[in-house]
Order: sequence, then C-alpha cells, then structure tokens
Amino acid sequence: MARLWAAPGPLTVREVHDQLERELAYTTVMTVLGRLAKKGVVRQERDGKAYRYAAAATREQMAAELMLDALGDVGEDRTAALVAFVDRVGPEEAAALRAALLDGRSEVPAPRAGHDDGDAPTPES
Repeated sequence: MARLWAAPGPLTVREVHDQLERELAYTTVMTVLGRLAKKGVVRQERDGKAYRYAAAATREQMAAELMLDALGDVGEDRTAALVAFVDRVGPEEAAALRAALLDGRSEVPAPRAGHDDGDAPTPES
C-alpha cells in the first residue's frame, strides 16, 4: 500500500514489484493486488492487457476506517476506548484532535516537520 500511496498515479503489478525492497515473486504481488481490488482496498483499471492499481482511499482515510472498525469491536463502551486512546497520544496529536472536534473539520492537517507517517508498519505493496 505504501507504494500505491506514494505513486503519482496508478501502477502496474510490474511497477509495484520492481519498487519493493523485499524479494517477492511477481505472481505473489499480482495475487495480493487482485485480492485487495476484490475487497475494495485498491482500484483496478484496465490498461491494454495489464491492470493498473491505485489506492481506493488515502492512508489517513484507511487508518480512520480501521479505528472505527476497532471501536465497533469494543461493544457498548466506545467512550472508554476513545478516552484510553486520547490518553496515549502525544500533546500535539491531542491538540489536533481537540481542534478538529471544536472546528468540526473533516480534513487532515498537513504532517508536522520531522514527522514521518511511515513509522507504523505497512504492507509493502
């Protein structure tokens, strides 16, 4: 996914495969991208005999969806889970959450200087 998010446009299986830092079989990359397309995680578009793939959502949108899914798994005590989450974020993230809640914003602020969104492990496709 990191490769698709970083790309200026949709990529072929070959382009994704060639950009990977790990040695994976071409067919493995093709299978994973095909499965992600079936799940709606990536968009698949025909380009001649090949397909091109692009992320269906931004990294931030996908993270938000995962967070909402996780909150759905905690049962009725979502508030406690949210409070526990806020207790674990740093002061800058807490301030960003507070500002977003007060402003009713739905856009994601630009990354802070020196902050790399690639800190969390992500699939290398």
